[in-house]
Amino acid sequence: GFLHSHSYTGNALACRAALATLDIFAEDQVIDANRGLAEHLGSCLQPLADHPQVRHLRRRGMVAAFDVLSDDPRFSERFYRQALANGILLRPIGNTVYFMPPYVISRDECEFLATRAIAALDSALRE
Repeated sequence: GFLHSHSYTGNALACRAALATLDIFAEDQVIDANRGLAEHLGSCLQPLADHPQVRHLRRRGMVAAFDVLSDDPRFSERFYRQALANGILLRPIGNTVYFMPPYVISRDECEFLATRAIAALDSALRE
């Protein structure tokens, strides 16, 4: 038989890099600093809660999402395209839009992400 596995399985270098990353997280209190940034991201996204076609705005840490009230079967494609046109990369799945920014995002970039996402949403819904 032929055994199939992932090319990164058991890669010693990748494991060492992951351990070094965990050391940095512990030494630099990355998670503690990230909590404040996550709160800022949440406040930047809060205007979406008042959007007439947005439902269930939610956030857990740096991951946020909202559902869009739309019968358009191509909404996710339209939103993705509009987001790119606005300079952001977001992951819509069906009528749910997800935010998963990297931990190195700045407060200004959180604001940029939120304002551009709102613009992309409005454009996608008008298309």
